[in-house]
Amino acid sequence: MQFKISKELLEQIEQLIHAKNDSQLEILLNDLHHADIAEIFDELESEEAIYIFKILDSEITAEILTELEDDVREKLLRGLSAKEIAEELDELDTDDAADIIAELPQSKKEEVISELEDVEHAKDIVDLLRYDEDSAGGLMGKELVKVNENWNVLTCVKEMRIQAENVTRVHSIYVVDDENRLKGRLSLKDLLTTSTKTPISEVYIKKVDSVRVSDTNVEVARIMQKYDLEAIPVVDEMGRLVGRITIDDIVDVIKDEADKDYQLAAGISQDVEADDSILELTKARLPWLVLALLGGFISVEMLGLFEGAMKEHYKLFFFTPLIAAMAGNVGVQSSAIIVQGLANHSISGSIVNRLLKEISLSLLNGIILASILFLGSHFLLGVETNIGVIVTIALVSVIIIASLIGTSIPLLLNKFGIDPALATGPFITTSNDICGILIYFSIAKLILGF
Repeated sequence: MQFKISKELLEQIEQLIHAKNDSQLEILLNDLHHADIAEIFDELESEEAIYIFKILDSEITAEILTELEDDVREKLLRGLSAKEIAEELDELDTDDAADIIAELPQSKKEEVISELEDVEHAKDIVDLLRYDEDSAGGLMGKELVKVNENWNVLTCVKEMRIQAENVTRVHSIYVVDDENRLKGRLSLKDLLTTSTKTPISEVYIKKVDSVRVSDTNVEVARIMQKYDLEAIPVVDEMGRLVGRITIDDIVDVIKDEADKDYQLAAGISQDVEADDSILELTKARLPWLVLALLGGFISVEMLGLFEGAMKEHYKLFFFTPLIAAMAGNVGVQSSAIIVQGLANHSISGSIVNRLLKEISLSLLNGIILASILFLGSHFLLGVETNIGVIVTIALVSVIIIASLIGTSIPLLLNKFGIDPALATGPFITTSNDICGILIYFSIAKLILGF
């Protein structure tokens, strides 16, 4: 059954903390998963979380650190000494330890590293810190199992037993040459069913997917998702095996990218959380709101150009919100599909073919919607035939143009290396609103001759 935090549980924990009943706190929390304890920490005051953190076993608290929200972890780490943090990091894989150290102030980073007891572990962490956090090097961990292509099966098994002591989960066995260059991978089944004297060179699989340390985290995620990999080896510029990336790290990347794209689509320009300060939330939302406001000014100015027509044919004005709304909605739909296709690498064919397909689709949708609008406005609202014709022609035109804008903008942004998710937010909505109004009144002017 899924764990849920109750008000009663929090009250019980707080009472035990205030009573300094450490033994009961341990009994209460030791049966919980570290991810569940991390959720509890999110609900407690910093001082209470630090108190619990210091009484629990370091194997548990180290895992709790990796599950905490960034702001909660930052507050918790501020309440721990460099030695206490180092004790936690000694229990973690190198990639998780490096991520936590990267969040510390520079002065404290050096203190924590100097307090690490395992020298080799410390060297691996320092090596990982030199990579960009959004690269394969920044994602990878040093823990892996590898064998030499010149060994036989018996030697491999002996060496694997030694290496596996430092690896939490063995996803793959990698094969390297004398220069540590990645040559392939070894199937556990082949290893178990082959004579102990057989050379590994006769057994291992020579084809293996890998990434370079400089590859972006998004590219790594795409490869692992495409080939259903639980782990992928990382090589340097010379093809030497330097680490591996596991699926749990990639899930975090996919989630972060989805969150970022969702915020961009909603017109939020920075990565923010719901409980961030008012100033941070304002800075994230304001730029796109200003853009929408400027777009509104342009729309108002455009309507002013047709003021005389609206006085003479006032019913035209009643359909303005409808035309603008349809333009915005169609544009967002088209851009959302393209952005999703770009993210999944599922878009094939030329841009011209894609635009022709969108024209056909929008023409069909436009005709159906325009027919409904014409009949509804004429029989339900009593709108004159000439106004009805103008609105229906304008609607079909607006849907086609908005669809083309919604399709082409994300493709162009992607071509120039700009996140295409920008095209699903207020930018596309505002631009299509303006185009919709301009097209609507231009058609009205052409037909009515004002």
